[in-house]
Amino acid sequence: MMTKEKLDLKSDIATRVVLGKAITDLGLKNEKICTVAADSESRFGDFVKKAPNRAVNVGIAEQNAVSISAGLAFCGKIVFVSTYATFISMRACEQIRTDVAFQNLNVKVVGTNSGFSPGWEGFTHQALEDIGIMRAIPNMTIIVPADGEETYNLVHQLADYEGAVYLRVRGKKDDPHIKNKGKTIIGKAEELKSGEDITIIACGRMVYEAVKAADILSEKNISTKVLNMHTIKPIDKEAIVTAAEETMGIITMEEHNTIGGLGTAVAEILCEKGIGIPFKKIGVNDRFGIPGKTHDIFRHFGLTSENAVKTAEEILG
Repeated sequence: MMTKEKLDLKSDIATRVVLGKAITDLGLKNEKICTVAADSESRFGDFVKKAPNRAVNVGIAEQNAVSISAGLAFCGKIVFVSTYATFISMRACEQIRTDVAFQNLNVKVVGTNSGFSPGWEGFTHQALEDIGIMRAIPNMTIIVPADGEETYNLVHQLADYEGAVYLRVRGKKDDPHIKNKGKTIIGKAEELKSGEDITIIACGRMVYEAVKAADILSEKNISTKVLNMHTIKPIDKEAIVTAAEETMGIITMEEHNTIGGLGTAVAEILCEKGIGIPFKKIGVNDRFGIPGKTHDIFRHFGLTSENAVKTAEEILG
């Protein structure tokens, strides 16, 4: 699947691993790209070794990492700063808000090991609140890739995307590849499946579960539209409204707290537009995470295609 120089982006591969490959490919071509790590440099692949003069490691000091990134951006650099999603979104929240977002600097904050991908490390390392935190900060664009291929494409787009960004990727375990994907464009939802009965809007790892659920529902003669909402902010309002007009209900799926994340963003659009439609959120319902194997945790919290199928059937009566 993978060699030192080449990744098969159409295979099951960790989004964090692809992040490193994308940064390396970009950084060796673009002299403006710099990286800042809070302890672990492995997130940036071979870039640190091949361009050490543009790679900074501040150690376990997330606030410093973000402030240094802001300084580099002031000097015209395109900066990718990264560590665990929990730590960079919470420990460095003030610096992201004040040093980066307020001035809308060209800093790409990368939260890795998001959701339940830390597994046995437990709730201290499992980021379930980061999207909600970043959504509340003005000027922040929020990107949640569905798989390795999409991660690679989005990182390349971010090199030319002006302003503050929060990019959310998972851990070092393989993430399922989403087949038959089209072109990923920041700010535009991607329709992976068309349907007339129910819509499932998902982001990140849950996109795979949404597609799987749609296939199961198809066998039950239920036509399901699946939207990959990789950009949580600014969210694709038009795609949400269209889905509400074309189907009889909407389900959101996210590896995140149901408060403040994708589900909340979709609900806000439906309310603002005065659209009355059956709506359900699948995610972590206002709880902390638990240690364990990722697939077991998914089952525990109902982050599965089976739960999406059950929820769709309940909505459709």
